[in-house]
Amino acid sequence: MENTGLAHHLLLAGLLFVLGLTGVLVRRNLLVVYMCLELMLAAATLALVAFSRFNRTMDGAVLVFFVITVAAAEVAVGLALIVALFRQRGTVRSDALTTLRD
Repeated sequence: MENTGLAHHLLLAGLLFVLGLTGVLVRRNLLVVYMCLELMLAAATLALVAFSRFNRTMDGAVLVFFVITVAAAEVAVGLALIVALFRQRGTVRSDALTTLRD
């Protein structure tokens, strides 16, 4: 098995980030947009771990631990907001939510 280098990890993180960004810009369903945002966060944590491994330090891994902890709280709050929007408006499509536009 070949040893993967920093460039391979960063390429994968970049591809995941671009995929998530494309999903955020193209999709209109709030749940899908939210999942794409989480994919972008996962790409950033992958890059942190890759740099930490490359530099042979634990700084990036420790930071990833805090990022994952904050992401868990973010998931709970974000999904609660999406469910509340669905109960109030009856839809989770972002183009149908025009309260602030008027």
